[in-house]
Amino acid sequence: MFRSNYFFFILLCLFLVVRTQAQQKFPPPFEGDFVLSNFDFESKEKLPQLNIHYTSIGQPHRNKNGVVDNAVLVMHGTSGNGRGFLSDLFAGNLFVTGGLLDANKYFIILPDGIGHGKSSKPSDGLHMAFPKYTYTDMVKADYLLLTQHLGINHLRLVMGTSMGGMHTWQWGYTYPDFMDALMPLASLPVEIAGRNRMLRKMAINLIEIDPAWQGGSYKQQPKVGLTGAISSLIFMVSSPLQWQAKAPTRAMADSMLASMEGRYAATLDANDFIYQLDASRNYDPSPHLSKIKALLFAVNSADDQVNPPELKVMDREIKKVKNGRYILLPITDKTSGHGTHSNPTIWGDYLKQLLALSAQ
Repeated sequence: MFRSNYFFFILLCLFLVVRTQAQQKFPPPFEGDFVLSNFDFESKEKLPQLNIHYTSIGQPHRNKNGVVDNAVLVMHGTSGNGRGFLSDLFAGNLFVTGGLLDANKYFIILPDGIGHGKSSKPSDGLHMAFPKYTYTDMVKADYLLLTQHLGINHLRLVMGTSMGGMHTWQWGYTYPDFMDALMPLASLPVEIAGRNRMLRKMAINLIEIDPAWQGGSYKQQPKVGLTGAISSLIFMVSSPLQWQAKAPTRAMADSMLASMEGRYAATLDANDFIYQLDASRNYDPSPHLSKIKALLFAVNSADDQVNPPELKVMDREIKKVKNGRYILLPITDKTSGHGTHSNPTIWGDYLKQLLALSAQ
């Protein structure tokens, strides 16, 4: 009986491994950490040890000159993490065998930005005494991860969604000779102002005015303030067309809202969220766009409430990018507002063009 059960257990394990590999169709992801000593922040603060967590897929390849020619950096949005890109929708279309970013050919790097995922963040223990990091700090830390830890001296492609898209702009002008191509998704290359900044500030204020926040020294999450902040986040990423289709009745709308609130509440920490939202405060690529050398495709969707096309910001700013192109995806039954950034079935053809043109 023991041998029979053991044999069955081995067969089950083999089946699960084979099934998982068949589902992924790309090399197994590797998770690692890089600890930076005495990291200097833009705020002049310093952290004795800053940990940057990352996920990678595939292996780097060097050409005859010793230059890495297959590395791809993909950066996540606010409150996200690198492993979020391993979804069926994203990785299942891009990283799989035969995909545009086939991880059997490319070396994919998915970092957790400072303050996010398994990288160092306020909720690790410092709370509001954690250094007040900015997007500049996040880009710098990722650059050091690549160059000092992973030995990457060149990137085939830099891309990112939302906050990661904004980081892509900064990569373009901060390290202009480091990459062949850039693809910022769902972002604008200007200062965070107008409604975008107001919504962020509202969310921060709602947390901080909750007495349960206790100046950031709470023992339990400040439920009232955090729920209010989540409401601001939900509004920012909303998609009127898709949400009406998904919730055409009052009861369905209430149920959908409760589900979203619960999902966010289960993953967000109040202090981390404050830092994540406010990290954009000094972001403004506009004066530096002429420094970008690599071919750049900026992709936004017309139903994105965070980066609405009627502002005409991208129409103006893309002219400053020598090798830049602005792609505005029309509203369809497949777009999903701000979340369109994570659906390569919609913008994948543009990525294909970008890779082909930047290879010439």
